[in-house]
Amino acid sequence: MQSVTVRPLRPDDAVAWRPLFDGYAEFYGRDMSDAVADEVWRWLLDPGHVLEGLIAHDAGGKAVGIAHVRACPRPLAGCDMGFLDDLYVDPPARGSGAADALFDALRDMARQRGWPVIRWLTQEYNYRGRAFYDRYTGAKSDFVMYQWSLD
Repeated sequence: MQSVTVRPLRPDDAVAWRPLFDGYAEFYGRDMSDAVADEVWRWLLDPGHVLEGLIAHDAGGKAVGIAHVRACPRPLAGCDMGFLDDLYVDPPARGSGAADALFDALRDMARQRGWPVIRWLTQEYNYRGRAFYDRYTGAKSDFVMYQWSLD
């Protein structure tokens, strides 16, 4: 397993971040426009916006993964929790420890912020991702997600 480092995104990460974000969109069958990517990048760099980003680099300094996370109210517990919106590791870097390093950084972030849990969603067909997630959670949640499209 190669050495992977993770840190918060910085303005100079734009060129490294974009192909990873594009890869994430492609995995989910979404076209990524410059306008959408630019807006998400602005969110990630805006300290007043709830969305934050992490970037993973391999031992050679190449960006190999990203995570986008935000605080989310948890009303029944009276606290915030973390919500992982996006996690992506470049296919050649899968199995390198990049996803584990991103999860270690997410755990540290959650502990620093007092988040008792981190939640996320994935597609049913994301079998490799689900196998990875099951290592951390033990099993998928018993909740069912609904989406009401208002367009």
